[in-house]
Amino acid sequence: MLAPAKLNLYLHVVGRRADGYHLIDSLVAFADIGDQLTASPADRLSVAVSGPFAKDLAAIDPAQNLVWRAAERLARELGRAPAAAIMLEKNLPVASGIGGGSSDAAAALRSLIALWHATIGDRALAVLAAELGADVPVCLAGHGAFVGGIGEAIEQAPALPRAPLVLANPGKALATADVFRARRGPYGKAARFDRAPKDPVELARLLAARGNDLDGAAQTIVPEIGEVLAQLAACDGALLARMSGSGATCFALFADEGAAHAAAARMRAVNSTWWVANARLLS
Repeated sequence: MLAPAKLNLYLHVVGRRADGYHLIDSLVAFADIGDQLTASPADRLSVAVSGPFAKDLAAIDPAQNLVWRAAERLARELGRAPAAAIMLEKNLPVASGIGGGSSDAAAALRSLIALWHATIGDRALAVLAAELGADVPVCLAGHGAFVGGIGEAIEQAPALPRAPLVLANPGKALATADVFRARRGPYGKAARFDRAPKDPVELARLLAARGNDLDGAAQTIVPEIGEVLAQLAACDGALLARMSGSGATCFALFADEGAAHAAAARMRAVNSTWWVANARLLS
């Protein structure tokens, strides 16, 4: 099962709760690349990780992995043992602002519900997902959505075009909590729209009037984000370059598939240590 990369096409920080959690307004979409997860019958729970970014999870206690936690939490909700052999192919950078862990957890929930032939109500599943992390509910929904609150308020977004994308990460992990702590300045405002953009050009025009309120804070921690954004924006055919989520992954929108592939090749030539990938927005 694909655990797709999550992109915050815009992200505004609109306030802060008394308990310290920040309130957001964001348009979340998904790309057609991501991690891969499979779940098979077993007599106990295990999570095996492979793929190009498996090494970044090697030092972490498996019981702290969001996939493991999702399996245990779902099993507890269902009143059964968390018996499954889970294989996770880690293709996305870790702690990179594109929801890798949250999308993995959502894919684990969907896979295990099917494996265990389980029935669980939408409300109970939504509560369970929110307990695992702020991005898990929208990753579980799996469609373009406006996200509010601290991530739990999800509203279907208008259909988005299957715009070609280039994703780029400078190879630096970035903790979401650190970025929010570093954020300064006034709060933004909600900026939702109700019409479906007809093509990538119109989508880019809509997004240009919005932004990512965490960009400045993220760059104070990982200055290389600024270089990635500048290089993406300089690519021929790039309609918009923006950081996703709390970073450090950035993306550029294109109208033409060929231009997007040429841009990815250019980005790899600029810095061979950067992670660069082509993708498309999922409609």
